[in-house]
Amino acid sequence: MTSPIRIVLVDDQALFRAGIRMVLDSQPDLEVVGEASDGREGVDVVRATRPDVVLMDVRMPVMDGLTATAEILREPAAPRVVVLTTFDLDEAAARAIQHGASGFLLKDSDPEFLLSAVRTVHAGSAVIAAQATRDLFAHIAQGGAIDPVPATYGALTDREREIFALAAAGLSNAEIAAREFLSEATVKTHVSRILTKLALRDRVQLVVFAYRHGLV
Repeated sequence: MTSPIRIVLVDDQALFRAGIRMVLDSQPDLEVVGEASDGREGVDVVRATRPDVVLMDVRMPVMDGLTATAEILREPAAPRVVVLTTFDLDEAAARAIQHGASGFLLKDSDPEFLLSAVRTVHAGSAVIAAQATRDLFAHIAQGGAIDPVPATYGALTDREREIFALAAAGLSNAEIAAREFLSEATVKTHVSRILTKLALRDRVQLVVFAYRHGLV
């Protein structure tokens, strides 16, 4: 039997944490292994429990979610971090993603969407809330300077550039496979090679890369 996905909740509202924990612990494949009420405590809990996924509030006392996320992602075998925010064009959430978070979730998301998001980010096969993520970075990019395309992008093959463009548009492995008449395993291999060549942590970082360099 596969081990459950281990999750840590970091949020300064105890009632909110209790509600999220109830939803997560209702699932046999998910397990909340720790909670924290501020970023500093969150870093300590993550170090003690070694979860797979961290749900991280952005605005908290003592240490905010951006700083805590940066600390956690410097750890060896760091977990995936999903930022929790109250509105969808939150520049703090965008900064957290630019620092390595694997996506963001609105605090008023439906329970089923929350469960799907945790599983999605753990599997690494798609971007959480792909349209909202693209909207967020399109908003951030408006009027901003476009960085030069790095030489590493030139190392991608023509096929890898096609897969890159589809992944940057938010398509999942399954959707890319259907569109390109490939197996999901082949798409997964292509995406893995793309991430390695571009030195990117995951698919949401691929989206950030695409917007930062004007490739969308």
